[in-house]
Amino acid sequence: MAEKSRAEEIADHLRREILRGKLLAGAPIKERDNALEMGVSRTPMREAIRILANEGLVILRPARSPVVAKLSLKEVKDAIDVLSALELLSVRLACEHATDEDLAAIRVAERHIAENFETLEDIERFEADMRFHIAIAGASHNAALAETHMSYLARMWRARFLSANRQRSRDTVVEQHAAIVAGLEARDPDLAQEKLQVHLDRLLLNVREFFEAENDNKEPGTKAG
Repeated sequence: MAEKSRAEEIADHLRREILRGKLLAGAPIKERDNALEMGVSRTPMREAIRILANEGLVILRPARSPVVAKLSLKEVKDAIDVLSALELLSVRLACEHATDEDLAAIRVAERHIAENFETLEDIERFEADMRFHIAIAGASHNAALAETHMSYLARMWRARFLSANRQRSRDTVVEQHAAIVAGLEARDPDLAQEKLQVHLDRLLLNVREFFEAENDNKEPGTKAG
């Protein structure tokens, strides 16, 4: 794997700050101040902000500092519908086109989460989960699908991260991931889609409930395991 550029490293840092809530929705990202704070020049900082803007996490504004994006409830629901459809198509195509190496990589991603669930920090666990879903999309060997999936996944990262912290049942997450991989390894698209749908139903419900609560300025409750 190629080394990340300085801009990509900065984008990773800012993305985590957004996910953690240190940079709140609507907050300006001041290019010069952030560059000074991180000890980098403004050029890679500017490139990093463009990366986040392409992901939908940041909104660029002419002659003004960019701001952290805040999706409306309808935008969230619309994106959820599209993302769900993309992931279900990904798993079906992966059953048909994934190489043995692809399936091995997906299994490694699944086992990493299962074996380190309790020791990973919340954001590390979340990023590992995203890599699992990205690996499945990649295994579809449909470049247009994988690119579109990544685009929608990126704009939903904050929603998925915050909502995922409402439901942290290790057994549920591990069992669902393992069931999806089993369907892939059996190259049974109906089984794989069925198991993924169970996973998505729980995940997407959490996202909807979180944003509805946030939209109402209420503190999201904890979902029972």
